[in-house]
Amino acid sequence: MAGRVTAGPSAPESSVGIAQDSGRPVTPVAVWADAMARRRPPPFDPAAYRRVVVVAAHPDDETLGAGGCLQVLRRSGAMVTFVVATDGEAAYPAMTADERRALGQARRAELMAALAVQGLAWSPVHWLGLPDSGLADHAEALRQALVPLLADADAYLAPWPQDPHPDHRAAGRAAAAAAPSTAYGWSYPIWMWAWSTPDDPAVPWYRAHRVDLDESAGRIKRDAIGCFTSQVSPGPDGSPPVLTAAVLAHADQAFELLFREARSVGAPVERFAELYDGGNDPWRTGSWYERRKRAVVVASLPRERYQSAFEPGCGAGELTVDLAHRCARLVASDPVPAAVERARAATAGTAGVRVECAALPGAVPDEPIDLAVFSEVLYYLDDEAVEETLRRTVAVLRPGGDLVVVHWRGWPAEAPRDAIATHAMVRSRPELEPLVEHVDENFLILVLRRL
Repeated sequence: MAGRVTAGPSAPESSVGIAQDSGRPVTPVAVWADAMARRRPPPFDPAAYRRVVVVAAHPDDETLGAGGCLQVLRRSGAMVTFVVATDGEAAYPAMTADERRALGQARRAELMAALAVQGLAWSPVHWLGLPDSGLADHAEALRQALVPLLADADAYLAPWPQDPHPDHRAAGRAAAAAAPSTAYGWSYPIWMWAWSTPDDPAVPWYRAHRVDLDESAGRIKRDAIGCFTSQVSPGPDGSPPVLTAAVLAHADQAFELLFREARSVGAPVERFAELYDGGNDPWRTGSWYERRKRAVVVASLPRERYQSAFEPGCGAGELTVDLAHRCARLVASDPVPAAVERARAATAGTAGVRVECAALPGAVPDEPIDLAVFSEVLYYLDDEAVEETLRRTVAVLRPGGDLVVVHWRGWPAEAPRDAIATHAMVRSRPELEPLVEHVDENFLILVLRRL
């Protein structure tokens, strides 16, 4: 955590750290503890992550915001790599240039000591040496530096992109922009605890996951924070420490929060094409989950027969075969040629079925339909593509026609949002009336009728 901060989440990007003794009140620890008890965010599960890259704007961000998570990852056997954007040399703005250089060197040493305390002494650390309290002005350089470092990551941790410190925001946004589509994005808040409140609309509780710290993890985190003596002790000019007792109290709780970061762009078609390489079955279509989901989808159709139907993202065509028995005509599509080839083979000889190679929203047919089925496809599209897809689909869906959406309740790495958020977008269409809602432990189904 570099410079002191005056600005909250809505502060201009150019704001620079300022005095903690400005009189700004610190949110009491009990306020956040009560909110955590009431909201009960689900636990963070590190099991799927073998290689994790932790991005910090300044030396100590990673320990203050995610020291408990680092212990969870270490215990799970994950290989953790650190990337530190700045040396935190601007923590005390009145320093001379030589004093800043000396402070930057000291803070590097403090981080290495803290990692040793946390059992991460051998974890690689990449120092980028960008200007402290000026990351927003070097956002593109930071993004470019992160691209190769994140290329093989299963997941990344970075500062929350809405954190009150402008350097934290810049680091979080750069990490999200640099991460490959296959990496799960997680962010950790730092100044949020002190200067925001749980009812702040900027706090994304619906994406929050809790990291519980047992006694050992809590002690290790406290000891690691103590290694950052330049931040927890008074400044060289006698000014109060950057990390006051009131601020540190928030880092000494038995929990941390991580926010799942949503991708701003849709999943690239190339990613899905890779999944089909070598004749793979990327969706494990013969699994009980897939077989049961297809059966429930078909059972949820309100009508026995439909005249004309549309199924985008059809994959290898397993659901297409089931839908064909309920429809006189069915247009299925997928943007991956290998999937289209398999779907055509699966439906060969089935009357009324046409399989096209096309991507949404352009795949929506021009002719009128009375059934549209979106199975695990909409959450892979960005918001604009979802809205355009729904607009086009509603336009060709006959009054009284049905629209079905089904999605896995997890959140794929490549997806901009999860099933709940995606179904909320569909529900918001005023032309559609909900008829059926199935809430399963593994998937959600929503059937709506065109008014």
